[in-house]
Amino acid sequence: MPSLVAIVVAHDSADALPACLAALAAEHVPAIVVDNASRDASVAIAEASGAEVLRNARNEGYGRANNIGVRAAAQATRILILNPDVVLAPGAADALLAAAKAYPEAGLFAPRLVEPDGRVFYQPRSLLSPYLPNHKGARGLPEGDACAPFLSGACLMMARDLFLALGGFDEEIFLFYEDDDLCRRIADTGRALVHVHAAEALHGRGRSSAPEPGRVFRTRWHQAWSRAYVSRKYGLPGPSPGMLAVNAPKAALAALTLRRPLIERYAGSAAGALAAMRGQTALAREGLVAGAVNPGSDR
Repeated sequence: MPSLVAIVVAHDSADALPACLAALAAEHVPAIVVDNASRDASVAIAEASGAEVLRNARNEGYGRANNIGVRAAAQATRILILNPDVVLAPGAADALLAAAKAYPEAGLFAPRLVEPDGRVFYQPRSLLSPYLPNHKGARGLPEGDACAPFLSGACLMMARDLFLALGGFDEEIFLFYEDDDLCRRIADTGRALVHVHAAEALHGRGRSSAPEPGRVFRTRWHQAWSRAYVSRKYGLPGPSPGMLAVNAPKAALAALTLRRPLIERYAGSAAGALAAMRGQTALAREGLVAGAVNPGSDR
């Protein structure tokens, strides 16, 4: 019975998957690839690598697809959730498992994420952190294992039973802030979030899916909506009016420049904030539910 099984959610991830899956195989970590209706060779690549492949008929979003994968990993003791653009360095899986043994009361573990330019990704605060708040976001990189206020959903390891007991990722979220929400719920149980310094993973950052028209707008829409959703969930001030006030004028100005990336960026943020204020849901936008209104609008 494998002690650790990796869950990789793919959506048009053919360029990133080979390196990700090869690194997992080198670490002797079996993989389940949950394919979110890819239109490229993602499924064929995953199958050729020997991974178990679960095919979704439509894009279910990041959290929902991961939940499907974790439920399918019935024989795993621990699950490693990672993006297709994450490549484990040699020994990373063993280092994560060693940390879990060294810190048995902790709930979540993450490797040291190294970006393409060599910088280490470490987020020193989280909107939802109930402890280690670091409100000013002072950034001091850990020099060893450390408790953290947030661990990136790009690569996370935890006990499968705990993940399922907590309900997995919040399935109302299509994309973004599902990792902040999971970190908060784990911290609320009294368990620590541990940055494991000896475990290294290379993160392509943004290479999980192929670029496509409208992707920037969609991304910014979900960032704005999800921030409003989790803020409301935990009783924090609603950010949507401020986000709308800032981004709507910028979108109008960007339209004068005819620069599509800027237009999509600001218009997407404004539209996501407005949708949250009106009580619309992310799942309804993506056609995943029949309803279109969330009972708790962000006003």
